[in-house]
Amino acid sequence: MPTNASAAAHALTDVTASDSTLRRFLHGLPGVDAVGLEGRAASLGTRSIKTTAKAYAIDLAISMVDLTTLEGADTPGKVRALGAKAVHPDPTDRTTPATAAVCVYPDMVATAKEAVAGSTVKVASVATAFPAGRAPLTVKLADVREAVAAGADEIDMVIDRGAFLAGNYMKVYDEIVAVKEACGTSARLKVIFETGELSTYDNIRRASWLGMLAGADFIKTSTGKVAVNATPANTLLMLEAVRDFRTQTGIQVGVKPAGGIRTTKDAIKFLVLVNETAGEDWLDNHWFRFGASSLLNDLLMQRQKLATGRYSGPDYVTVD
Repeated sequence: MPTNASAAAHALTDVTASDSTLRRFLHGLPGVDAVGLEGRAASLGTRSIKTTAKAYAIDLAISMVDLTTLEGADTPGKVRALGAKAVHPDPTDRTTPATAAVCVYPDMVATAKEAVAGSTVKVASVATAFPAGRAPLTVKLADVREAVAAGADEIDMVIDRGAFLAGNYMKVYDEIVAVKEACGTSARLKVIFETGELSTYDNIRRASWLGMLAGADFIKTSTGKVAVNATPANTLLMLEAVRDFRTQTGIQVGVKPAGGIRTTKDAIKFLVLVNETAGEDWLDNHWFRFGASSLLNDLLMQRQKLATGRYSGPDYVTVD
């Protein structure tokens, strides 16, 4: 199955030929029925999950977490501790799956890489002047190259929301293509839209297709640094986009909701969205992730409750 920007360009050659053709394509996408979208997301969120299925869902959700620390006060010690937690989320129960990745700033990549060495845990790095994305392209690309050189397995970039909202779609497209090239063959690219700043569902649908056309390996809702981050509705819309994109091109793209997903109940709702919208092919951490910091602790406590029949004390999990 093709998985890169050149394959997507071949499948939809005329779409990205010029700014006008790209604009025509993006504005020709079907308009989003906001009421219908939100109603479907709410309806899927009411599905009842039984005990055996819940145990499976919790372990699956743990394996999909990008355990994240993106603070100015991050220290090597904090990143090392986070890496250890990602590898063994519950040191008292080694049957607990590892998380998918640890997500850090570029200057912490080498430390994180060392902390998870020998495990399946990936190191993801935010780059491209995260979270605002307000920097020259040369600076953004240098940010990416340094993170990749330090060992990043994944790059989480932010799009230029100002350019997108101004309708300068080709600028956004060209930047994603350039960042994808800077990732080389060793790092997968997640493209962050900051959906809370895109104002409309139509814009989120357009951004999703724009990111995929430019070669994104994942499309991601948010930085977690604004008031509105991942919601069931905006994630459902992005899941529809990756499903439809694969139907048209044969290329599968992942989805990562980030920010505001804090409880096991929330995580399971999102897994139901994935299964019912995109399908089982996306129920794997190669194709679906949770960007989170506090979610893992709740998943661990709910996991222990299923195993023992009682809730743990507040000191059962580490404070990140």
